Amino acid sequence: MRAYLYDGSDADQREAHDSGVAVSVEQLKEIGVEYRKIDGTSDEKLATVDELCESRDYKNRDEINLSPALLPNYEEKMKVFFTEHIHEDEEIRFVVEGAGFFDVRDREDRWVRILVEVGDLLIVPAGIYHRFSLNTANYIRAMRLFKEEPKWTPINRPEADANQHRQAYLRSIGVAA
Repeated sequence: MRAYLYDGSDADQREAHDSGVAVSVEQLKEIGVEYRKIDGTSDEKLATVDELCESRDYKNRDEINLSPALLPNYEEKMKVFFTEHIHEDEEIRFVVEGAGFFDVRDREDRWVRILVEVGDLLIVPAGIYHRFSLNTANYIRAMRLFKEEPKWTPINRPEADANQHRQAYLRSIGVAA
């Protein structure tokens, strides 16, 4: 995992867009984003994910494969994933293969780009503005964890500004809603 401020360019979203300003794991925690590196054999990684599920009461999981060859309507889906939005539940992803970028908003409403690769587990809190893109390799296989039935319902900005989960998130990081 590597995190940094997004450079603000409108060029290809799959490029690194590294401004050169690093963001630490501690800074991510300050905005509610949790990161864990899970190493080991496949069985050891799965056991660690299982422990996380038990401790956080995640009851369901699935896997998503994103690539032009594997995802129907690839271009349209990637536009949806890259549109700034929130969710009313945590978004938890464990990267099994490939890589991609999660962009999250910091306290100053700047984009923080987070490169996730094999073995990276990212927990994005409910109510945080974020978006996702593949990198130039155009492939990721990720395990998605859910507290209840699997769902992925984005609420786009600015409609999400008044959402109770957005408001609760802002209060949790000490930002006036």
